Amino acid sequence: MRIGMLADIYKPHISGVTTHISLTKQYLEALGHEVFVFTFGDEQLPQDEPNVIRSHGLPFNFSGYPIGVNYSRPVRKLLHTMNVIHAHHPFFSGSLALRYCRPRGIPIVVTNHTRYDLYTQAYLQGMLEILSSTALQAYLPAFYRVCDLVIAPSEGMRNVLLDLGVDVPVEVVPNGVDLKPYQQPIQPVERRELGFGKQDVVLVYLGRLGPEKNLSFLLRSFAGTTQAYSHTRLLLVGDGPERDNLEDQARHMGIASQVCFTGEVAYDQVPRYLKVADFFATASVSEVHPLSVIEAMASGLPTLGIRSPGIEDTIRDGETGYLAPEADLAAFTAKMVRLVVDKEDRCRMGSQALLAAQDYAIEHTTQKVLECYYMAIDRASGRRRGLRARLNRWLDGL
Repeated sequence: MRIGMLADIYKPHISGVTTHISLTKQYLEALGHEVFVFTFGDEQLPQDEPNVIRSHGLPFNFSGYPIGVNYSRPVRKLLHTMNVIHAHHPFFSGSLALRYCRPRGIPIVVTNHTRYDLYTQAYLQGMLEILSSTALQAYLPAFYRVCDLVIAPSEGMRNVLLDLGVDVPVEVVPNGVDLKPYQQPIQPVERRELGFGKQDVVLVYLGRLGPEKNLSFLLRSFAGTTQAYSHTRLLLVGDGPERDNLEDQARHMGIASQVCFTGEVAYDQVPRYLKVADFFATASVSEVHPLSVIEAMASGLPTLGIRSPGIEDTIRDGETGYLAPEADLAAFTAKMVRLVVDKEDRCRMGSQALLAAQDYAIEHTTQKVLECYYMAIDRASGRRRGLRARLNRWLDGL
């Protein structure tokens, strides 16, 4: 099968979505399928991965992400040879899928990876008007109706889509993780390199340092915890636009010496940093399917999180970690303290987390994605045999 993955942005940008696309591509290729990624960016970037097709894009507002509204004729001709299209963003790439593929009867699958309603709030001054809540309710249901199959990475995200008015069936298929790097013997980063001691209890956050991740809340909770338990340390692995603000907050709170900011870390080094920690902590409520939580689980770490779609689909409260109500700093801090002081409880939940991570193995989720492709191909079969689709394909061949 020839599969076209459409994404607004791809590597070298680091995110859960780009990681998911890359891993799924690798495993589909291992099964004998031919997979192409159609995206935007510098067309002169060195090709360290086969079949990544970059088209010219303009920087999107403050983010600098390259966004395009068209594909060149050669790229369109290649796109038309796909057996199925999988769009990973509903706006730019998704609209191009509809423009170029639907008239030819090519099946279109789309995954909704992002809480666009919450990203609008976090980046209100920098987002396009099309991402307002009212516009989302107008755009997304209409967009998904003309796709052949819609995927949500979690049950919580499926419910968010239904609340936004999406009225077509939505398949729940988790984004997969390659568990092997996290579960094989590995040498952790030396604690002394991070400024930590052997007796310290280390909680780790892994991911983008952005306003949507609610990291100021996490810092406030940690500050309260470390006042009572001075051997507690916080490891923040990643980078992003909020880093300077967070470092300033840590200094003003008097906890800078207990917090380590690593900056951006190569993806193959992530397991070494997780192995340093005693538990994982996130205060984000914007997650659709938190790959970093699953990676922590695969490392045998319990997780502290906030009840929200995506997070509460992944963490089983009291079994693989703890969940606190949203915006309840006292409850979140109390559960953080419990994880700090109760080593036996940490170990118990870490063992359960390790077992639960198996549900998200990339080998299993890739098979589910393939099943969705075959479903979409079946649903689009009538349209593909239609006169308009056959005429368009004939014209493409001229």
